[in-house]
Amino acid sequence: MVARASLMEIQSRLTVFFLVVIASCIQLCTSFGQINPLVYDEQLLWVSGGAGEVSTYRIPLLSFTPKGSLLAFAEARKMSASDVGAKFLAIRRSTDRGTTWSPTYFIVDDGSLVDGLNLGSVVVDEEIGSVILIYSLCFHQYQCEPASVMLVESFDDGVTWSHPRNLSVQLGVKNFAPGPGFGIQKHYPPAKGRLVVCGHGTLEGNGVFCILSDDHGRSWKNGAALKSIPYNQPKQALDFNPDECQLVEMEDGSIVINVRNQNNYHCRCRMVTRSLDGGETLPLEHLVFDTTLIDPVVAAGMLQKEGVMYFINPANNSQRVNLTLRWSLTNGTSWEKNSVQIWAGPSGYSSMTSFAHGGAEDRKYIFVIYEKGHKDYDETISFAKIHLYGGLF
Repeated sequence: MVARASLMEIQSRLTVFFLVVIASCIQLCTSFGQINPLVYDEQLLWVSGGAGEVSTYRIPLLSFTPKGSLLAFAEARKMSASDVGAKFLAIRRSTDRGTTWSPTYFIVDDGSLVDGLNLGSVVVDEEIGSVILIYSLCFHQYQCEPASVMLVESFDDGVTWSHPRNLSVQLGVKNFAPGPGFGIQKHYPPAKGRLVVCGHGTLEGNGVFCILSDDHGRSWKNGAALKSIPYNQPKQALDFNPDECQLVEMEDGSIVINVRNQNNYHCRCRMVTRSLDGGETLPLEHLVFDTTLIDPVVAAGMLQKEGVMYFINPANNSQRVNLTLRWSLTNGTSWEKNSVQIWAGPSGYSSMTSFAHGGAEDRKYIFVIYEKGHKDYDETISFAKIHLYGGLF
């Protein structure tokens, strides 16, 4: 009996030991970045092709909400796939982490404008529980003027939205297209609590431009500018021409902005710039070119989550194909050799989000929305739930 009891005790201790080892391994994998993402679930949110009053869905945005929902947005282009033309601003909501989605409803209708709305950036104010969506009207100034920067806001988790508010009275009349992607609320000094939204100008007056709010979106001012060269003049191949962009905040309070390199200046890759003063300036000495992030000139997604930077784009230097997720354990100064192909075929604009303050389950996932097709990238808009450690065990 003594020997049998000892054997059972040894087995029990071994079981505890192995459980501790497994738990430690999971913790170490998370801590030291042994990330192995897996597409956990994917579903189409919108399909182009002329159903109803919509010809083409494009420019997908994705955001969490303070109450724990997901919001997906898109331009619902009424007559054609063109950037210019009348549109709806479409939305779908998920209250169960992307498992099911509401039907599509429209929160803005620009009527029959020749040069209608263009998305846009979504920014969450966690301090007051609001979701703000900023977009442009008459951006291309095609048979209309002046261009306007517009804002709608929701205080009930994206169910209802305010009437559009024109920010041009505060910002001045300018051609500013936010994002596309998400803006941020700063969690660290300097300017803790500030809302920062960055975007770009027209192709001639292009560059990265940021707008800032220190009173929860009631008033806005112009912030940093990284202008194209030559500015407000026609561009040629290989000119310096920063365009669509996505920003994230780092733990040191700096803002990193990943930028579309419109004219392939220096490389067929991404520009990266940084602001150290809360989006007030973008000094040239902080501008770099990330040759690892090859790019066919497109809007891309970026996300900073628990010390890891994630980046997604069609990883090809000339075509919008091969949507690929990369990650960096060094704040974007280098990228892990491994990557995950989300979709091999035609793929265009993309955006990412996650739940920053959720429980243990939310730490495992990020969410991606992107343009996806078999012949053309604007055939559908797809949502993917990515398990960051799904390929490990």
